[in-house]
Amino acid sequence: MVSQAELNRISFRSIRRAQGAVIPSTDAMTLFHFGNCFALAYFPYFITYKCSGLSEYNAFWRCVQAGATYLFVQLCKMLFLATFFPTWEGGAGVYDFVGEFMKATVDLADLLGLHLVMSRNAGKGEYKIMVAAMGWATAELVMSRCLPLWVGARGIEFDWKYIQMSFDSNISLVHYIAMASVVWMFTRYDLPKSFRLPVTVLLGLCVYKAFLMELFVHMFLLGSWTALLVKALLTGVVSLCSLFLFVTLVHSN
Repeated sequence: MVSQAELNRISFRSIRRAQGAVIPSTDAMTLFHFGNCFALAYFPYFITYKCSGLSEYNAFWRCVQAGATYLFVQLCKMLFLATFFPTWEGGAGVYDFVGEFMKATVDLADLLGLHLVMSRNAGKGEYKIMVAAMGWATAELVMSRCLPLWVGARGIEFDWKYIQMSFDSNISLVHYIAMASVVWMFTRYDLPKSFRLPVTVLLGLCVYKAFLMELFVHMFLLGSWTALLVKALLTGVVSLCSLFLFVTLVHSN
């Protein structure tokens, strides 16, 4: 005869086996979360590269060169900021409006870098824009989001900020495509006079978008999801305006 204690032990082992078969381990769950964040951040770049026709032109190394230019420009910006803009030592909660505005002005170097990349590539305007934007955005993605996703998204505690980081990488891709198209239009010698003002305004929005977002967050105390939504809306407006001007300019010529 089997005792009651042995029956309880057998039942407990059966329950543990059933739980082990149904409930995945912590390592599998964190790896699955990292895979979701990684796919959400990187796959749109891969799809854009394939569907934009860059793969047909064998533009991979052109994009790599654009990424190398991005790294050089960011290094120059870091050295300039560290030399001429020391750390803000004001009171807690005080926003350094002038200092942040001057730091955002340094992002004009990104416009020069994009123009340098496009001027070194021969081909149609669409090809130049996509090569510069894809290389620039991918380099930013690898340098600023790859390590945080690898370290943070694989952590035991779930955090929405890594999903937000993945969404933000997609917004950055759209932003750099719009910025490259605006830079391409601004540097054209045959740009109509009626286009100069809107193109200049779009250039200013592209450069100071991050500064405007920080200002909105500080003034209206926006949450992380609300700030991400506002950033997506602002980027969408700039992108649609630049697309309209680009299509109009190309068809007019």
